Order: sequence, then C-alpha cells, then structure tokens
Amino acid sequence: MRSFRVWPAGAIAVSIIAGGATGAFANPLTPFRYEAQAQRHCRADVVVWLDLGKGIYYSKRQRRYRRGPTGSFVCREEARANGYRRSLLGLR
Repeated sequence: MRSFRVWPAGAIAVSIIAGGATGAFANPLTPFRYEAQAQRHCRADVVVWLDLGKGIYYSKRQRRYRRGPTGSFVCREEARANGYRRSLLGLR
C-alpha cells in the first residue's frame, strides 16, 4: 500500500482552488415583461428596467425606464449579481 505525502504548499493551493470554485456562480436573473410581476417577485428589493443589449439598468426616476425593445423588469440585486451596472443618465 502506498502512502502519499501532501506538501503544505500543495494543500494550500488545493484549498484555494476548491474554495474559489463554490463562489463563482451568480444568482439567476429572472426577467419579467410587466412591472407588477417583477414587484411580486422582488418583494424586498427595488424593480429596475434592464437593457439587456447595453448591459445597464435604469431606476424608475430615469427617463429611459420602461423604454427599449431589448429590456425587461428585474430585481436590482439580481441585476448587480449578474454583472449589470446602473446607468448614470438622468440621475440628479
């Protein structure tokens, strides 16, 4: 029977790789056609308009909210977790 010896540096590398693999997944993004549907889904979060083509989202007080053919209503935290960024256009 063979005995394998794990070196400390190898053990550290294995723990970093194994630990990092579990945190690499984003929360699923749930797009909705209507704002009321998104509000029911995002009870504790803010509903935003996500422009999928541009990769940005707009809040209710922005002019481009609810505009554009490639958009959907989503929860703001889901959009952020999936790498979408907020638009600075129209913010005061």
